[in-house]
Amino acid sequence: MTSPPSTTRPPPTSPASSAPPSSRRRAVRHTLTVLAALLVWVALTAPAPTLGWSPTPLSLLRIPVEGLAVAVVLLLLRGAAAGWFATAAGLVLGVLLVVRILDAAFLATLYRPFNPLTDWRYAGSATQLLGDSAGPVTAVLAVAATGLLVVALVALTPLALRRLGRLVDRHRGAAVRVVVAASLLWAVCASLGVHVAPDLPVASSSAAALTAHEVTTVRDGLRDREAFAAQIPVDAYRATPPGDLLTALRGKDVVVIFVESYGKVAVDQSPDVARALAAGTSGLRASGYAVRSAWLTSPTFGGVSWLAHSTLQSGLWVSSQQRYDQLLDTASSGTAAASRLTLARAFSDAGWRTVDVIPANRRDWPEGRAFYGYDTVYDARTLGYAGPGFGYAPMPDEYTLSAFDRLELQRHPPGGRAPVMAEIDLVSSHVPWAPLPRLVDWQTVGDGSVYLAQAGRATPRDVVWSTPQGVRTAYGQTVAYSLDSVVSFLRATRDDNLVTVVLGDHQPISLVSGNHASHDVPVSIIARDPAVLDRVAGWEWQDGLRPGSAAPVWPMDRFRDHFLTAFGRGARG
Repeated sequence: MTSPPSTTRPPPTSPASSAPPSSRRRAVRHTLTVLAALLVWVALTAPAPTLGWSPTPLSLLRIPVEGLAVAVVLLLLRGAAAGWFATAAGLVLGVLLVVRILDAAFLATLYRPFNPLTDWRYAGSATQLLGDSAGPVTAVLAVAATGLLVVALVALTPLALRRLGRLVDRHRGAAVRVVVAASLLWAVCASLGVHVAPDLPVASSSAAALTAHEVTTVRDGLRDREAFAAQIPVDAYRATPPGDLLTALRGKDVVVIFVESYGKVAVDQSPDVARALAAGTSGLRASGYAVRSAWLTSPTFGGVSWLAHSTLQSGLWVSSQQRYDQLLDTASSGTAAASRLTLARAFSDAGWRTVDVIPANRRDWPEGRAFYGYDTVYDARTLGYAGPGFGYAPMPDEYTLSAFDRLELQRHPPGGRAPVMAEIDLVSSHVPWAPLPRLVDWQTVGDGSVYLAQAGRATPRDVVWSTPQGVRTAYGQTVAYSLDSVVSFLRATRDDNLVTVVLGDHQPISLVSGNHASHDVPVSIIARDPAVLDRVAGWEWQDGLRPGSAAPVWPMDRFRDHFLTAFGRGARG
């Protein structure tokens, strides 16, 4: 006996699951082909970023001459040769796409495009900065994401072009017709100057232009290395006897204070900085100080502060990482640059004790002694701070200045020690400009534990960075705090024979400075002894902490020679 037929119906199936496997594979292949074409098209047509540049879909509505050339070669080649060519061309396009991304990042921060010859060395500094500012976990995740993006672009672009090459091979007749039509259209648009937007011609050659630019950058960098090598040993003060150096400052302590990111935009646009400069000028005058101010043009913008520090100290225009490395490498090799007279070494030769205060540094820095000529370097490990960090800054600027005053200026009574020359780097105004510490009574600073009461109470960086205006406001507030700290230090120190130079290292990033901002930073010289400012009367600097638009503007590398000339007996080189 047979069983009756079943009346149970099979479960309904979705349209996707009912499609045959071959249809699903075709859909996946078509999707991959479209994605490959889009990636290659972006690599061919994306313009090189410029100041104020922002991505726009209009940049893709162009005909890349490089794409036409690649298509022609793929039509001429067959088999393995076509595959190898597609791989090589894809690698180039992938690298150029990465370079465009790096250009955009560098323009937004350092106000210049990426330099393939030297800028890869900033990877470690950028990671450390991100870790100090946002925490180590964020830094690790950001580095991993960046690395994956770079690898993906460099690896996937050749695969995408190989896929398109196989498509061209399968449809050679249609490909020839498309290439001929696109070439004619490119020629017509080029001759008529057709644009989809200003600076975006339909007849594109972005990839070729970017390649030429990068090759030129590398060539110019190699030439600049030779030119800078010739400049390093030319030093008008190298042969000056120590007895002729800084004679007008004998017996005085001299402090050079760099205020991080203190640029012209802070003076011109921040009401908080305007308040700090006005109050600081009045407070210093009430304490018997006189102040003169002007502008210096920094060799860097948005970051890489060490270029400004080495420029001021060496009297050389150290405008790139290549120049910086070259200067310090030559010094360590014992050749002519070792005798380059930095400001610190000039003071040391003339009998001063020289110190550098770098509160954000946590590692040994042998260049401080070998090149700059410092006797002692204080850093985050040796300044004795027992309070909380504030964003990038491991300690507030007020504490840094208080610790220097305690460790050096108050170490011995007047006349009981050699005079001190110091460079002090203030970092509370370093990006991300949050959270911001508040001034405390100078007498209560101590070991910094007083700042524990402020932990978690300042506006966090996530809130500050939620709007561009919030970032600009926080920037001005941090610079004002740094300036208030300097004034507090000068009014509280018992060193009546102190000479201070206060200056910025560079302008802040373009988000704050805006497009087409200058490289100018304020500089002030402060002293109680009128004879000091009489020596610089010929500089024609303006009275007070705030320089006006008519104040002199010097390239930063000129400061060393002006300073040594004003306070010494002249060059002998």
